[in-house]
Amino acid sequence: MQNQRGNGSGDREKIFTLEATPIKYGPGASEETGWELKRMGVDRVMLVTDPGVVAVGITGRIRSFIEAEGITVEVWDSSRVEPTADSLQAAADFAREGNFEGFVAVGGGSSIDTAKVCDLISTHGGEIMDYVNPPVGGGKKPPSPLKPLLAVPTTAGTGAEATTVAILDIPEQKVKTGISHAYLRPNRGVVDPLLTATMPSEVTSSAGLDVVCHAAESYLSKPYDERPAPQSPDDRPPYQGANPIADMWSAKALEYGGKYLRRAVSDGDDVEARGSMMLGASLAGIGFGSAGVHIPHACAYPIAGLKHEYRPPGYPEDHPFVPHGWSVIVTAPAAFRFTYPSQPERHRQVAELLSGQRIEKADEDTLPEILIQLMKDVGAPRGVRELGYGEDEIDQLVEGATKQQRLLVGSPREVTEEDLAGILRESMENW
Repeated sequence: MQNQRGNGSGDREKIFTLEATPIKYGPGASEETGWELKRMGVDRVMLVTDPGVVAVGITGRIRSFIEAEGITVEVWDSSRVEPTADSLQAAADFAREGNFEGFVAVGGGSSIDTAKVCDLISTHGGEIMDYVNPPVGGGKKPPSPLKPLLAVPTTAGTGAEATTVAILDIPEQKVKTGISHAYLRPNRGVVDPLLTATMPSEVTSSAGLDVVCHAAESYLSKPYDERPAPQSPDDRPPYQGANPIADMWSAKALEYGGKYLRRAVSDGDDVEARGSMMLGASLAGIGFGSAGVHIPHACAYPIAGLKHEYRPPGYPEDHPFVPHGWSVIVTAPAAFRFTYPSQPERHRQVAELLSGQRIEKADEDTLPEILIQLMKDVGAPRGVRELGYGEDEIDQLVEGATKQQRLLVGSPREVTEEDLAGILRESMENW
């Protein structure tokens, strides 16, 4: 019997979904990591982390909490900040050979995304590129749920503990992309503000600006009911467009970003600010996990992937890279200036949430100016040029952004290659 939704008549979507990771939040919550894993019924886990998290003693403490519950732990501590296909493959090979019953990720979005891919490959096999989003990869869908995954974030940015995507860099194609499917969402997140106390201010800045961009892009995405109905429920994308439930999560994350990010950057011991930004990251992850992101993230992937020359202050010095939050925020002012005509009232609402003030008269410059002031206050790069690019590379950046069609379809205003070039040109220097 033919599915009536897929009749090719141009019907609009009438359904949206929101699936949220169960989150445990609070200072000291990470001490219950072993209890959470025991509740999942696993006896042998792979703990995925990175050298920086190991160096400050977090990994060892989490391991002790897990082993105290009688669970066997093997540690993979070679997660790469901004993972590549090769770094993910090495971790996935370790996972496949280890015959683990479950996974726990301790670190930033890079470690959590690495754990997601380890779980995927160890459960269903295949090559990583089989699952990468098209047109870069094969777009294969995992046929059934993965093994249990517990995420313990140590940064306040990606919201990876609440999302269905794993991001990776593919240097040979000079592009960043992702693997996206509902089965990649962690089973549970443990969010402990005390784990961010040692995070350098630059990392806090980039990660926090990612929170702000996630929330703003999802709140300003094309409404779900303006998108075409899928041929079947299986074809409904994870990023479905703005909807009333996602709006609530994104709005609260914007409020937290505007109120607490400056404080979190200036004082690592400000537990209230650091904790609120961690909670904001999870809230934004749930919001954009339903609604999606669009132009700034689409531009961010080639900004991070085309060159590997920028050496960010405050980050590991073992390889050059552009931190994700900074790669996203540099084009956000111009992107939201471009999308303003499609949703003037919602752009004003985002500006109010970030500023914490009522704005009676707003125009296309209101939200960009608020974002630029926030960028200045938290030490973000001035624009794309500071990250190593010039006008002569705009065409290459546009080519990379155009590959991110799964994101660009979420823009509330249709965006052409010429539009992307204009946004990138305008973003060379934001002030």
